[in-house]
Amino acid sequence: MTFSKKILILGSGELGREFTISAKRLGAYVIACDAYSGAPAMQVADESEIFSMLDGDRLRAAIEKHSPDLIVPEIEAIRTEILVEMEDKGYNIVPSARAAQLTMNRDAIRDVAAQELGLATSRYHYAESFSEVQAAASDIGLPLVIKPVMSSSGKGQTKVDNIDALETAWTYAVDNMRGDRARAIVEQFIDFDYEITLLTVRTRDGILFCPPIGHRQERGDYMESWQPAAMSKDALATAQAMARKVVDNLGGYSIFGVEFFVTKDAEVIFSELSPRPHDTGMVTLIGQNLTEFDLHARAIMGLPIPHIALTAPASASAVVLADRNSESFTFSGIADALALGSKEGEVDVRIFCKPVTRPFRRMAVALATGDDTNAARRLAKRAADAVGIIYD
Repeated sequence: MTFSKKILILGSGELGREFTISAKRLGAYVIACDAYSGAPAMQVADESEIFSMLDGDRLRAAIEKHSPDLIVPEIEAIRTEILVEMEDKGYNIVPSARAAQLTMNRDAIRDVAAQELGLATSRYHYAESFSEVQAAASDIGLPLVIKPVMSSSGKGQTKVDNIDALETAWTYAVDNMRGDRARAIVEQFIDFDYEITLLTVRTRDGILFCPPIGHRQERGDYMESWQPAAMSKDALATAQAMARKVVDNLGGYSIFGVEFFVTKDAEVIFSELSPRPHDTGMVTLIGQNLTEFDLHARAIMGLPIPHIALTAPASASAVVLADRNSESFTFSGIADALALGSKEGEVDVRIFCKPVTRPFRRMAVALATGDDTNAARRLAKRAADAVGIIYD
């Protein structure tokens, strides 16, 4: 059999797993890479490679060994200078090596958004020591947020309301940094009314937008999301214009998860961007005609996307978290969760098949539809609560 594309995916978590499934449905051959054996995407890929994405020599060797048509970063912590080197040699980095470099670190993409493109952002400073954190806090004022310039799923993020909590927040940021950069962003806390992810698809035929996704976080990590997020036409138009501006600057073809804060005065403020499927976008697994993973696969493979549409009035996702370290565990309550589906809303459960648990690690997601977002959220939360993790 001749495959449509050979894809090397860098990072093989739950998002990589769903992307791999979407790509393989379109005839792709996928090699999944991650630092540990049995990662979720590896279980459904054609081949796998085990190495740290921060090991430049191993990364280069894997690319040269497989000579893929497309190299698809799924995580931030990658030795991006190797991606630049390989792109210069003719390899296709998704969406581009520059995009991977800029979005790997919050400081780089924030500077592009605020200084080069003039997008509305919070006030911010960077800090590489506690004394620099103190200076930033003195200038910005409280409350503020401290987070690593590079982390995974919001880890290391703290809202600081009291000056006495600064050092603890700085230590937490340093302890949860990914990669080898001890640097944090200290930014003004935005008293937002709500926050959204605007999934933006840059294709050869133009830019498409998914209906906005609302989400709720704890510890800087997403707990639930819902689609569509209620927002005014003017606020949505502003968010789309800002998203278009930043993804055009980054270039390439991909889905981008662009995050915004929206204040009570309907001011839209750019927050962050990921040049890949977004965790909050897992809600599209139940609520859209094409999931974010289908859209990503089509965009990078140059396949048409005639339209993006919701398949239910509203949908929602809610995560299932582990509460301890374990290598031996099972899931319970899956049948109970699925049985909650009815005429009022559909229910689905996706188990990520991660080989080990850790406190607060996402292990599964419950998905639901409803007549409105509140109904979908309630149903998704009930389904997630029904799923338990049994530790041996």
